[in-house]
Amino acid sequence: MASLKDVKMKISGVGKTKQITKAMHMVSSAKLRGAQQRIERFRPYADKFQELLANLSAGAGAGEHPLLAVRPEPKTCCIILVTSDRGLCGGFNSSLAQKALKLAGQKRDEGRKVYFVCIGRKGRDSIRISGFDFNPDFVRGLTSFTFQAACQIGGSVIDGFLEEKLDEVYLVYAKFVSTVRHEPTTLGLLPMKTPESAGGATGGGEKPGQAGLDYLYEPDVETLLAEILPKYLNAQIYRGLLDTSASEHAARMAAMDNATRNCDEIIKNLTLLYNKNRQASITRELIDIVSGADALK
Repeated sequence: MASLKDVKMKISGVGKTKQITKAMHMVSSAKLRGAQQRIERFRPYADKFQELLANLSAGAGAGEHPLLAVRPEPKTCCIILVTSDRGLCGGFNSSLAQKALKLAGQKRDEGRKVYFVCIGRKGRDSIRISGFDFNPDFVRGLTSFTFQAACQIGGSVIDGFLEEKLDEVYLVYAKFVSTVRHEPTTLGLLPMKTPESAGGATGGGEKPGQAGLDYLYEPDVETLLAEILPKYLNAQIYRGLLDTSASEHAARMAAMDNATRNCDEIIKNLTLLYNKNRQASITRELIDIVSGADALK
């Protein structure tokens, strides 16, 4: 049986852990509000961008731009994996890594060489253990990222695709649905599928362009596609970064809330144990006193 001092020390230790988890919950809650505001500010731009591209690509074929060209025999596949740099967010990072590794296994079974671009140290660690090759240049991208960071990543994979070093590019990220729901999502980036050819389903719930409207573009469609398609890919990557960032804070907030409630339950059980041990100790002392008094008589 644990002594009263040991139980009291455990109660104190769990109480300090509770203070930490409660503080982390408050910090994650504040960061989540900021991440949600960033998504709300970016979504109108992304929606209008997609509407424009859907209408522009309505009369364009797959051969209008190299980013739309499907390779007949793809040999290399690049997977952009977006995770967090820190843990303490439940199974958030592991679910993303598992989805990316499952996709990598499928592509490897099809005879493709798989190459990773890891954004976030947790994803980097998982890929390093798996043995796949990865690019370490963007590992700490999710700590503090901007649209320029997404453009840098997008430019890197576009150059690899145009130079035929990469035949397929996928983005694996956490789609933010609500504070209690985030879904690991796979999005095909290259060869690029325009919103109309993809049926308007790009993972963000956007609506395709209105087919009844007919726009006149100047200059020609080919020139506009060459300008818009790279920016559209960068916007998709940036949206994945925003979604994953908000999902990370939501997952950490939920994990810290569960940890705080578990601390309350442990403190309750330890307090009950402390009271039982204390009552047993008092009872033993009373028995010793009574026994001594009877012996004196």
